[in-house]
Amino acid sequence: MDLILVGLPGSGKSVVGKRLAHRHAAEFIDLDERIEREDDRSIPTIFEEDGEAAFRALERRAVAALGPADPAAEVRRVVATGGGAVVDPRNRWLLYRGRMTVWLDSRPEVLAQRLRRSPHVRPLVTGRDPIGTIRDLGQRRERFYAAADLRVTGVQEISQVVEFVERRLAETTGSGTATLLRADTPIGRVVLTDGGAAAAVEAALRQLGARRLIAVSEPGAFGAVGSAMVGELGAAGWDVETLMLPEGEAAKRLAVIETTASRLAQLRVERDEPIVAIGGGALGDAAGFLAATYLRGIPLIHVPTTLVAQIDSSIGGKTAVDLPEGKNLVGAFHQPAAIVIDASVTRSLPERQRRAALGEAVKMAALGDERLFELLERDGAAIARGEAAAYDRGVVAELVERSAWAKVEVVVADEKERTSSSTGRISLNLGHSLGHAVEAAAGFGGLLHGEAVAYGLRAAVRIGVAMDVTPPERAERIGALLDALELARDPLPYALDTVLDHLQADKKHTHGQLRWVLPNAAGVEIHADVPEALVREAAASLLVAGSEVSR
Repeated sequence: MDLILVGLPGSGKSVVGKRLAHRHAAEFIDLDERIEREDDRSIPTIFEEDGEAAFRALERRAVAALGPADPAAEVRRVVATGGGAVVDPRNRWLLYRGRMTVWLDSRPEVLAQRLRRSPHVRPLVTGRDPIGTIRDLGQRRERFYAAADLRVTGVQEISQVVEFVERRLAETTGSGTATLLRADTPIGRVVLTDGGAAAAVEAALRQLGARRLIAVSEPGAFGAVGSAMVGELGAAGWDVETLMLPEGEAAKRLAVIETTASRLAQLRVERDEPIVAIGGGALGDAAGFLAATYLRGIPLIHVPTTLVAQIDSSIGGKTAVDLPEGKNLVGAFHQPAAIVIDASVTRSLPERQRRAALGEAVKMAALGDERLFELLERDGAAIARGEAAAYDRGVVAELVERSAWAKVEVVVADEKERTSSSTGRISLNLGHSLGHAVEAAAGFGGLLHGEAVAYGLRAAVRIGVAMDVTPPERAERIGALLDALELARDPLPYALDTVLDHLQADKKHTHGQLRWVLPNAAGVEIHADVPEALVREAAASLLVAGSEVSR
């Protein structure tokens, strides 16, 4: 077994690691020392001469050079990582899966004092306020460290830390799953796992003091994911009640909510009992609205089972049902207690669902995430096809993490979309105005949501270019990516007037004007001055010329 030590600079990873390695007659590996030895330069010199990005590339190479995890029960290698090594999603994919991870956690004041006495130069701390810098690093990295299997907290002697780790190692058995990210945020706990959804849901239930598991799902998701998870929790001693909703948008009807709420009343569900929503975006919207309105609000745990739900719809607390006049017109803001994302479950999805979800991922990349843009350009087609390598190399997990966390940050800053700035929550509606309109024109059944967003994104790009907001090279890059992912390439057979009528129901109207989210060179801008003729032209560009089909 490999033992991986993570934590902030000064947390004692090297000292503790050497002691643990000695106890087990194991090999000790200090990743920073290995980098310095192989590059023949000190880390401060690498930072000074080449910059942090170059050092992180060397760090990724050093992590990959560890090779496969050692499956032996006894500790054979102890690895001390650099403080920032686990920020990279691919490093965590390699370090946290099949290995035992230990987070050495101490207060910033203690760490700053240790760094003042340390002979080692720390590039990210040197020349700055040590306590403030360490505190800032800790806040930004906590979600990565908190995913570790063990956490050692407080000020303790090295020998005490070693003894604590030894006791926990003796009590811990390998589960074959891994947590990749764990964050407690103002909009709920976010957990990203590889195969560990049941354990994360159980932890959330215990934190809420739940007395039973009330699962709300739909037949497809329950058969693929929910049944096994609920069975595992039932075997662990939980009382389980399961409520089934219709599949897809059929779940998002007020009549369905009424029927399901009656069932909750019959089960005598109380205000502190959480619903566990197991399914895709439509199921999550309906179950979330049910949780928001039953007894004026009960706790909610999301377990998104589709890629689009994992990267977008399960995050942010928007719950809603549809009306004949438009999508999501009746709803509420209701933040979940937890969002448990298992990156492995989307392997079995139909290819069309994975591909459609990438429409939302392209939107997130267009908001300004260059790394996500590059990932989609390099590996997006493989993700859409569900290639095993895309999962085995951690590509899908990185896609989910980057997209989901970007949305978390936007929502935390503007939970109820009260700002109209390009950094507010309205920015997440890039591609959604005409996207929702064509989705409604299709009767909420002919197009998947991500497919509709891709069409809407193409329209937003056309409007942006015409208004000199979107540079031609940016428009070309977004269009080329959508082409490569085979999204929004074929004209739609809907009547233009039908699409425009649905556009009038868009929720982003203010004082009669629709606020458009348009791409610029590095992100987006919000415009309420888009000419009606230009909107009509952009909408028509998505449709079969002269189409008279109306739905």
